[in-house]
Amino acid sequence: MKDYYSILGVSKGASQQEIKAAFRKLAHEHHPDKNGGGNEDKFKEANEAYQVLSNPKKRQQYDQFGSTFNQAGAGNQGPGFSGFDFNNFRQGAGQGFNVNLEDFDLGDIFSDMFGFGARQKSRARQASRGADIQVDLELDFDKVFTGSPEKLKIMKQVQCSRCKGRGAEPRTKITECETCKGTGRIKRMRQTILGTFSQNTVCPECAGEGKKINHPCTKCKGAGRVREYEEIEVNIPAGIRDGQTIRIEGRGEAGMRGTKSGELYLKIRIKPSDYFEREGDNVKTELPLSFAQAALGGEAVVRTWNGEVKLKIPQGTQSGKVLKLTGKGIPQINGRGSGDHLVKVHIITPERLSRREKELFQELEQEGGEVARVSKKKKGFWNFF
Repeated sequence: MKDYYSILGVSKGASQQEIKAAFRKLAHEHHPDKNGGGNEDKFKEANEAYQVLSNPKKRQQYDQFGSTFNQAGAGNQGPGFSGFDFNNFRQGAGQGFNVNLEDFDLGDIFSDMFGFGARQKSRARQASRGADIQVDLELDFDKVFTGSPEKLKIMKQVQCSRCKGRGAEPRTKITECETCKGTGRIKRMRQTILGTFSQNTVCPECAGEGKKINHPCTKCKGAGRVREYEEIEVNIPAGIRDGQTIRIEGRGEAGMRGTKSGELYLKIRIKPSDYFEREGDNVKTELPLSFAQAALGGEAVVRTWNGEVKLKIPQGTQSGKVLKLTGKGIPQINGRGSGDHLVKVHIITPERLSRREKELFQELEQEGGEVARVSKKKKGFWNFF
């Protein structure tokens, strides 16, 4: 049985990137058209291994059944040269076989195999849009009730203030690229083992822009951007949750020479509150009450996010009971309403009693009031509390 992992020189747990890199290396080394001659058998062997290991379904079947996995019902053909008969193509190439691949991307492996992809891809990356940025923004808990405008100072690539992103010195012209005649693309003919290929590729002189800068900006050196601090103001909506991310379009890294900027992602971190506990759009707090307040009822003052309010305490309120202040919670982020403020009653048991207080509690027990009756059922007055 063929060991495809050993053929490529990778471990069984190798990533797709490692498999791809190993095949590229072997393809360069053993390609039959290489100057000085390659090794066609080893090239075909490496290609066979790559076709299997680069396809997740085939790789899984190979790991389970070995190199005879095709007999066990292998899936569709994978990427690369899968589905082609190598010998037939080699014979066709010798007979002047021509393939016209106008505006067709042959892929990273084929480009790198013949040595003309690296510089092209590098220049294309340089002309791409700016990178995205993610920043953590920490907020005080109280701001979830109201929202807030926040100012951020971020070090990033920003548009050059001297050339306004053009990349050229002010009042100088940017001319049409002579190599591609302003199209940003050039046609290349490649003689390969598979025949003669015609391919439209990114112009290496202008990186696909179709323009050429003759007098680069002295501040940004032609890049159209520089690394500086930028102050950004963003409005944080009420109701924002811890861990949520806000996307701000176009406020990431500036692109090269006026290309589109990336996005800015703000990941919100809410500081814990010493008073409030959040539960969805509701907030929870505790309210300490004395025995007398709980038994007799009345009103108690509760601090909410926008001021103090009076809360009605029913007679005979038990410790642990939850009372509700409707609409006094956190505003919903869609603006359709607010949650509630839930108040959990906590009855305070006095640790020390004066002589008079002891007498009063004893009188209550002797008179057989509600507190005493309940306490007897629980085998002792203090167990009730």
